[in-house]
Amino acid sequence: MKTHSVTRSKRRRGLSPFRILCGALLALFVLVILGLVAADVSYLYAKGVSWRHAASLLSQERVLFALRMSVATSLTTLILVMLTAVPVGYALSRYRFPGRALANTVVDVPIVLPPVVIGISLLAFFSFGVGEPIRRALATANLSLVSGLGIVMCQYLMAVSYCIRSVKTAFQGVDPALEQVACVMGCSEWQTFWRVSLPLARNGLIAGGVMSWARAIGVFGPIMVFVGTGPHVLVMPTTLWLELSIGNIETAIVIALIMLTLAGVALTLVHWLSPDGTAV
Repeated sequence: MKTHSVTRSKRRRGLSPFRILCGALLALFVLVILGLVAADVSYLYAKGVSWRHAASLLSQERVLFALRMSVATSLTTLILVMLTAVPVGYALSRYRFPGRALANTVVDVPIVLPPVVIGISLLAFFSFGVGEPIRRALATANLSLVSGLGIVMCQYLMAVSYCIRSVKTAFQGVDPALEQVACVMGCSEWQTFWRVSLPLARNGLIAGGVMSWARAIGVFGPIMVFVGTGPHVLVMPTTLWLELSIGNIETAIVIALIMLTLAGVALTLVHWLSPDGTAV
């Protein structure tokens, strides 16, 4: 009986129609994505764009400005996102309170909203009600929303939910018994968080930060609506769109390949930190 059971188990672990179907669909999806990237490279090759020519396209002042602006604003956004996501994610993973389900829902809203809605909502917020005096106060301090500040706002609202989800999952993977032991041994709640919870959830937190940074650097719709495409507020996604709109397809594709490379590096880091996929 035992031998028969082992034989059936081995059969189930071998190739089966279900496994073949799943593997085929996985391979098809991977090939589609790689095919899109290959199409970008093939287009440049067909147009005679060499590596030296591609480098010259990237060295244009407006492209370099957009690259610098994207890096500066996305890193600023990353700091703000982490300062928000760590305590919020910990609270959602550990505390039980009235309205917890509503809080979880609100946290997830930016993930499912069309990005352009974020831009429209920011416009409405700073045009009427509470946001209007804030806008006036910023103007008094010579701070314009049509600047890096506005870009960071758009990036933050688009990226923070992803990081909160990742941080929450990371803290849920930490055994609460370890925190209880630390408290019994005399650690305060803050010391337990800093010395036990945070180190054990470190990989998930880093993965969430990388994911949110990759999301922030690719934000397009809200920035178009809320900040615009002026020469002093260009980031890589808006520059790509502007280059495409005036027929500079080669420059647009080179920028797209740079963004694809950044996204690929970020996702590789995420999966290296969390090979089982629990961090995100």
